Amino acid sequence: MNDVTRNSGGKPPRAGFRLDKTNSKVFGVCAGIADYFGIDPMLVRIGFVAGTLFGFGSFILIYLAIALVAD
Repeated sequence: MNDVTRNSGGKPPRAGFRLDKTNSKVFGVCAGIADYFGIDPMLVRIGFVAGTLFGFGSFILIYLAIALVAD
């Protein structure tokens, strides 16, 4: 088995994006994004808060759109 086909992350790869209801705070959007990219959910949450503050609230609309469209 070569390095390309081996899964060294421990978790099986996900087929697509899904909301993560088990690790969620509100709708599970940030936890789902973090799980999809394999990063810490707190970093995604901080990014959404910073984007909301500096983007004049536009990230709230993006968050709600993702929550309504996904799952």
